[in-house]
Amino acid sequence: MSIVLFTDFGSDGLYPGQVSAVLDRLAPGVRVIDAMNQAPACNPRASAHLLAALALQYPQGSVVVAVVDPGVGGARDPLLLRADGYRFLGPDNGLLSVFAARARHAEWFRIRRAPESMSASFHGRDLFAPLAAAAVLGTLTASDIEPLDSPAVVLGAADLDEVIYIDHYGNAMTGRRAAGVARSAAVSAADRKLKRARVFGEVPEGEAFWYGNSLGLVEIAVNRGSAAAVLGLSIGQRVSLSR
Repeated sequence: MSIVLFTDFGSDGLYPGQVSAVLDRLAPGVRVIDAMNQAPACNPRASAHLLAALALQYPQGSVVVAVVDPGVGGARDPLLLRADGYRFLGPDNGLLSVFAARARHAEWFRIRRAPESMSASFHGRDLFAPLAAAAVLGTLTASDIEPLDSPAVVLGAADLDEVIYIDHYGNAMTGRRAAGVARSAAVSAADRKLKRARVFGEVPEGEAFWYGNSLGLVEIAVNRGSAAAVLGLSIGQRVSLSR
């Protein structure tokens, strides 16, 4: 069993290491996968669609610690989601809800258990990491959780026609699943109408296009260039489909 970390803490900062240190102390020997620490910062909606696309890449049975939490320290509840063989721990801000809405079976729980000492601003380290350790060790019990019919924030199963992630190449991933998009469709973004290509090499160097990426999402790219720079794309920018 693995613990998977999906956060917006930043890969070059001090926060992911603190979370990993807590997990190593409380659950020594358990594999920790740093799946992503560059989720869209303070953006649970975009991050929810990215998490839904990524989650099935993780080992079956994993405990996923998902923390994109601009409301940390506020009134939102910590949640446990059991869905399709995975367990997710995260804040009630919609982050877990897209995966849940698309799952064959999903159960929600409000977490009652809290550590004796917890900072107001770093629940990833002080709350969710200890909960993840307890979950993999089997010490998170029925008395620690309360069944919920639904969380407070539900984003639903629908695709998101926005840029949700820009990788270090400058490729712009969207929240639209490619399987439902006709190959003949055009994707419009930043006043540009882009045709589909199967792979980068099918278009001339410097040309922008869209394709279905390895996660099954519509992605906007430039062959040997940065779509973000060439087209002026950013996270949250709307895209549209047309014939």
